[in-house]
Amino acid sequence: MSNPSKDLPNSNPAAHPDMTITPATRRQLRLGGIVAGVIAIVLVVFGLAARAASGKNLDQWTADQAVTTVAVITPAKNAASRTLELPGRFEAFATAPIYARVPGYLKSWKVDIGAQVKAGELLGEIETPDLDQQLLQARADMESAKANVNLSELTFKRMKSLLETKVVSQQEFDDRAGDFAAKQAQYQSAKANLERLQVNKGFTRIVAPFAGIVTARNTDVGALINVGSSTSPALFTVSDATKLRLYVSVPQSYSSSVKLGDEAQITVPERQGKTYKATVAGSSGAIDSGTSTTRIQLAIDNASGELLPGSYARVIFALHGGSDALSIPASALIFDAAGLRVATVGADNKVALKPITIGRDLGKELEISGINAQDKVIDNPPDGLSNGDVVRVKVDAPKKDDQPKPAEKAKS
Repeated sequence: MSNPSKDLPNSNPAAHPDMTITPATRRQLRLGGIVAGVIAIVLVVFGLAARAASGKNLDQWTADQAVTTVAVITPAKNAASRTLELPGRFEAFATAPIYARVPGYLKSWKVDIGAQVKAGELLGEIETPDLDQQLLQARADMESAKANVNLSELTFKRMKSLLETKVVSQQEFDDRAGDFAAKQAQYQSAKANLERLQVNKGFTRIVAPFAGIVTARNTDVGALINVGSSTSPALFTVSDATKLRLYVSVPQSYSSSVKLGDEAQITVPERQGKTYKATVAGSSGAIDSGTSTTRIQLAIDNASGELLPGSYARVIFALHGGSDALSIPASALIFDAAGLRVATVGADNKVALKPITIGRDLGKELEISGINAQDKVIDNPPDGLSNGDVVRVKVDAPKKDDQPKPAEKAKS
């Protein structure tokens, strides 16, 4: 059995010179450890500083993101010469709905819708059997009253001659005189009644009151005709469309700008590209409390017949002189419980809400009052904006056309 001690290396340092550690080596090892420790500390400190800076940047970014970014616009000033465009409605210069004055049945009609008629031209006839019988009775009553007058007159003349000879008393003569006067009154009454019925008989002929066009016919042959009123449809309607009236409701803020004699440009949908001229002929002289508008009447010649009564028209007034109203996009408007307002941004980037009044609604744009031309108005304001909120104004990036172009290389 072999000795284990022989297999083990000699533990004596003198027997192994490579394993001896000198003092210089120890110093080097100590210095390297110190350097490594310093490096480790520097790395830890640098890491902590970087982490702190990253956290600070994150906090700053979070704070920046919490501030709302808004786009602002500047209110546009109105030009010295402006236009006011409003809807209007044409009406015939004269329109007459024609009703029946006597009851009966329609015997015939002579004209239909669209027919041009002259003043006094026959439109239709009414058959009146009841009125005819009343006429016969009234004529007979008048003849009877006339006979009574004649008899009473003869009696009165006889009594007068007898009174002169004292054959009859004064009382008897006065009675006969009174009877004669009463019979004359009865005759005049019967005559007036007959004349009234004869006048009514004339209304069986329905005639045009003036020259124009028949715009409606609401009856036919054999139809029962009652004495007309506004609750029943008219038998015929005649309109004079050679001259038209055009009615426009002008907002209160512009009512003083539209004056009598002013001209307006008129366009209609069915005549694209064509413009007509109308003159302001009248004004209601009052503001409607329900709509805050005043009604303006314009007169327009329509001898050509191109414009139709009852049709829609667009009226353009030329307004001269300056105005305090400014224009902003409709998207900048705020409407809530506090009313109509806009949000403006001050020099300190704080929000100020200002109440405004709309002068004219132009669709995408609004003419308003209540702000200054120098105000920066927030476009598309976010919900929840309040007075004093801090916002960031969005800076638009320059367009490609606005960027400076690189200088051309000099030709060699």
